[in-house]
Amino acid sequence: MSGLVALGDSITRDGGTPMLGLPGRPWVELLADALGLSCRNLARDGADAGAVLREQVPELQGEFDVACLYVGVNDAREPGWDAGAFARDLEAILCALARAAPLVLTATMPEDLGRPTAAPKPRAANAIIRAGAVRHGAVLVALDDLAGRELVLPDAVHLTALGEAEIAVRAAAALRARGVRAPGDVAALARPDRSRLALATWRSRRAQLLAEDLRRRRRERGLGFDS
Repeated sequence: MSGLVALGDSITRDGGTPMLGLPGRPWVELLADALGLSCRNLARDGADAGAVLREQVPELQGEFDVACLYVGVNDAREPGWDAGAFARDLEAILCALARAAPLVLTATMPEDLGRPTAAPKPRAANAIIRAGAVRHGAVLVALDDLAGRELVLPDAVHLTALGEAEIAVRAAAALRARGVRAPGDVAALARPDRSRLALATWRSRRAQLLAEDLRRRRRERGLGFDS
């Protein structure tokens, strides 16, 4: 194997909020390390499926062993969510990835997404993602149930460093089910420090993040962004 390429938004671009001794690394980098591959991460903060198609797909140059896609979170959070447009953009992206690599991996999104919640749009988006994965024979990483104080930040969108590692662990398991075995252990690349000091530090940091997000929610409600 020679390389992994990734498209998506901030969840794929960033490494998650550092916590429990983990500095935070993007899930695709952890996965690439476990597979023994180099990683070309084309993901960009704030990208929806349309932006991935317009801005990232044209940068797919060369051939890769694995192509990863995690998109739809920003689409589903939009008040003007357009399921048809999302389906068309996703199809075009998956077609491009299938040309770039013999193995394509994509993921669903948490159904409990956003504060205020984006439901029921994530469930609708996940149905579209699953159908696309079936059509293209892509490996599917199910993240519908991704939740929890150690994995997801108080905004219920962005992740902690451990949350990023959890996606990598699930991705490796999905690949293993398809017969692709990683020579490295993803979980070993991101083992948290669960000492009393580390746990107390994280609880304090999370309380600060929650307070910041509650202020954000109040501010957005005042501007009429609540939905």
